[in-house]
Amino acid sequence: MKRSTALFAGIILAAAVSAQASQKIISFEHAYRGSALEKNIENAGGKVTRKFTVIDAMVAVFPDDVKDASIYSIKGVTDVAEDSYIRWIEAAPASMNAVPLPSVENALKMIRTGEGWEAPVFSDIRPAADPADAEIPWGVKRVKAPAAWDHTAGQGVKVAIVDTGMDYTHPDLAPNYKGGYNAIISTASPMDDHGHGTHVSGTIGAVRDMNGVAGVAPKADLYAVKVLDKNGSGQYSWIVAGIEWAIMNHMNVINMSLGGGSGTEALKQVMIKANQAGVTVVCAAGNDSGPVNYPAKYPQAIAVSASNSADKLAYFSSRGPEIAVIAPGVDIYSSYKGGGYTTMSGTSMASPHVAGLAALAIAAGADSPDAVRAALKAAATPLPGLKPTDQGAGLVDALKLVR
Repeated sequence: MKRSTALFAGIILAAAVSAQASQKIISFEHAYRGSALEKNIENAGGKVTRKFTVIDAMVAVFPDDVKDASIYSIKGVTDVAEDSYIRWIEAAPASMNAVPLPSVENALKMIRTGEGWEAPVFSDIRPAADPADAEIPWGVKRVKAPAAWDHTAGQGVKVAIVDTGMDYTHPDLAPNYKGGYNAIISTASPMDDHGHGTHVSGTIGAVRDMNGVAGVAPKADLYAVKVLDKNGSGQYSWIVAGIEWAIMNHMNVINMSLGGGSGTEALKQVMIKANQAGVTVVCAAGNDSGPVNYPAKYPQAIAVSASNSADKLAYFSSRGPEIAVIAPGVDIYSSYKGGGYTTMSGTSMASPHVAGLAALAIAAGADSPDAVRAALKAAATPLPGLKPTDQGAGLVDALKLVR
């Protein structure tokens, strides 16, 4: 009897394993858009779960025993990609003092050459200031945003924060919050259950109210686009859906403080569509000290690396020829979920400085993604000792940008 029970349990387990499904993003030729393609996907064992509008792609679930080769055999299909669920946010140390120890080889080289040493910077020691000045974080001051506010504070510019959502009830964000979208559950609100998106939002457009913090563009219109869950993770299709929403709702700027080691055809195509629609897309370079991550790696993105308060490259910052500009990304104080505030570090914190600057540029007259990129670069000054692959054109001066 026990043996029969065990055998039955084994059969059930085997059936469950064989029934496992994988989710794919299928790209196809425009001429094949429509019900015939969906029918052919169903005939191949698939079930369509999401259809995109601005790109020729859809999401479908297939049993694991259906191989990509059989999906490629469907007429009109041009690409099949795994709709992977990955972590898009990698935390960086919150203090410069968290720099890892060098290897023995690097330490000996530093001793021989005298290069590579970095003195501590006491950035948290601040003199007494009036409330209007106290609410402006050091990064917002470093890009000289307050000097630009007499010309423009970004009013009328629509900025989509494609992230973990936003605590849109936060007192520093609520006045500028204009709506949003949840790409994970379309019927749910884009409320932030992680905290990252709320922090990013504050750097872009927290209001000036003599309390809390002020953003780079404190009069910009903020839109929360939730594409990552409470773990800071998400599927590629969620990111694509979030960008598509921003395109279809006529956003001026998208900020994506997120990154992965690889892209997909659908992500590539929606980045192209965003650019063609006139949406400026600003992206964090990554926090792995290596090559620029996706989607920042795509040519349509304005890729941003991170600096510290000593105007040095943050050691965690990704770098490469794709970098357009650099911005403050170490010990950045901003809004947080639950109506609070916290300090965070990463290129995730550098990117929203540039998204806010992009909003200022648009309010000052830049009328296309190319014009915004050109304006940012023209207003940037290279930081001493950094290579172009570290900083692109350098650190942007907001006053030069709007004048």
